[in-house]
Amino acid sequence: MKEIRSIVEGIFSAEAKSVASIPVTDSYESAAEIMFERVHRLNGKVVTSGMGKAGQIANNMATTFSSTGTPAIFLHPSEAQHGDLGIIQSNDVILAISNSGKTREITELLDLKERLFNGIPVIVITSDTSSPLALKADCVIATGAPPEVCPLGLTPTTSTTVMTVIGDALTVIMMKMRGFTKEEYSKRHHGGYLGKKSRQK
Repeated sequence: MKEIRSIVEGIFSAEAKSVASIPVTDSYESAAEIMFERVHRLNGKVVTSGMGKAGQIANNMATTFSSTGTPAIFLHPSEAQHGDLGIIQSNDVILAISNSGKTREITELLDLKERLFNGIPVIVITSDTSSPLALKADCVIATGAPPEVCPLGLTPTTSTTVMTVIGDALTVIMMKMRGFTKEEYSKRHHGGYLGKKSRQK
């Protein structure tokens, strides 16, 4: 039992250290300006995308953005090649997530969107700021390339934790820029505990 407790404490410590080590750069300001312009001035939306575990984080980001006043949708990069690319509009912004920055399906997605609407801005979250995906981006947010707590060093664990935190930061920034209120929140949450709590005076 003590051994398991020690393992858990080590994991929590390592992940907390990785979150605290995320580089805080001007890229957050750039990303916020791009998203605010495209979504809240041009009436577009944030189109998030990622493959595998990063895709699950991208999907979560889209739902969190949407629930806090910034319309967003998740686009699966593989399904995009079979017609779902049509969800993209000319006034959108793409938020692509890839730890390696080399995910084939994501780089192909960015090439395909250029054929549909050339010039749609791209924000990339990655551990490698010189990767092929980063080179296609208008704004790159670095994760800090934290080592995975997985004992094999392979399973996306710490990297997805860091991506989630970055998504939270972007969400809160957009809420503050938009002046998103509790009343606005309640309009998007009609059921459940949060819906009830948001309508309490």
